[in-house]
Amino acid sequence: QVQLVESGGGLVQAGGSLRLSCAASGRTFTGRAMGWWRQAPGKEREFVAAISWSGSSTYYADSVKGRFSISRDNAKNTVILEMNSLKPEDTAVYYCAAGTGSYGSGFRDSYNYWGQGTQVTVSS
Repeated sequence: QVQLVESGGGLVQAGGSLRLSCAASGRTFTGRAMGWWRQAPGKEREFVAAISWSGSSTYYADSVKGRFSISRDNAKNTVILEMNSLKPEDTAVYYCAAGTGSYGSGFRDSYNYWGQGTQVTVSS
């Protein structure tokens, strides 16, 4: 069983930055790709970013490319999402997810463990 706990959300003005963290526990963090997803009110959950188990490959949604950065520290079982130049449309609950394999993916079915989410609100 993998337990994922997100932190770092909050309220920020447009143009600002936030750093989300995901702490993973459990033996199955090892070997798994990790991802960040988000869900705005009334919308489907959407892919934001993913990183392979080795950290050598990263993937981003077009909407966040160039503004967000995903990284991981496997020694600490932690995944980070650095968010810069935030926009009001980035407002959502952000979820950390553990993948079924070692390569990152933008497909929801490629993830089988999810955190409870952290709220990010960007004011205009």
